[in-house]
Amino acid sequence: MGHLLRWGKAQLQAAGVETARLDAELLLGAVLDITRAQLLARIDQTVGTHQTHAYQELVARRADGEPVAYILGRREFYGREFIVDPRVLIPRPETELVVELALAHLTKRPSALVADIGTGSGAIAVTLAAERPDVRVIATDISPDALDVARLNARRHGVADRVDFRLGHLLDPVDVTADVLCANLPYVGTDEAHLLPRDVLVYEPHEALFAGRDGLTLLRELLTSLTSAHVRRGGVVLLEVGYGHGQAVVQLACQRWPREHVHLHKDLAGFDRVVEIVNVWADKQPSHSR
Repeated sequence: MGHLLRWGKAQLQAAGVETARLDAELLLGAVLDITRAQLLARIDQTVGTHQTHAYQELVARRADGEPVAYILGRREFYGREFIVDPRVLIPRPETELVVELALAHLTKRPSALVADIGTGSGAIAVTLAAERPDVRVIATDISPDALDVARLNARRHGVADRVDFRLGHLLDPVDVTADVLCANLPYVGTDEAHLLPRDVLVYEPHEALFAGRDGLTLLRELLTSLTSAHVRRGGVVLLEVGYGHGQAVVQLACQRWPREHVHLHKDLAGFDRVVEIVNVWADKQPSHSR
């Protein structure tokens, strides 16, 4: 097994894969149907011919740029395994900050309602429902295919009865007032496409990546269309933002909310990641003069 891992690592390194060792181990573990820890504990065991060929095929796919999550059909998020395939964006660890901030707010709101806009694989919606059995979630997406994957994940984690998946653009399907509104929308600018890694640009769905030339088109539209019909007074809006977009989104938010109610949170890598807005609207439509 050791020599097979060394071969896989060498193949992936030659292809320019930065996580060659980890990927080689994950792929072999998948072929043998064992965890990575079990794999490393059995490093001296022999691997059969059929399994060797299967492993070689997976390594070839990864060397060609296909993401490991799509090859395996799963990705861990907030301690849970989510089904993923090319119909949805692969959940990223930095998005867990949205979940943490939402959970912190929900501690003060029993039996709350959450709206997750642009749910994709359902990672945020399903995680919040799983973490808080008293919470109900409405999750929207413009892609029927993405919603199919999200529903699979809701059933997988036993929350399908509390997550209402709705097809539609941004807030169009939202006809209730949420305590927490989350959105991890596309935020890559088309002008930045050349900066994306090949495995992202070639394999992940472009409608889940790109939002106009500057990457802010959908966030700008969401902030413009939000009213107190969508988020109750004292509730929060949590927007994941892209690298370098934090201050721009804060400025957009401050066109409608007082600055002291708009907060920018950094992820573990120190990058601007989530803009949090504490809703202070008292009427149905906030003033545009702030």
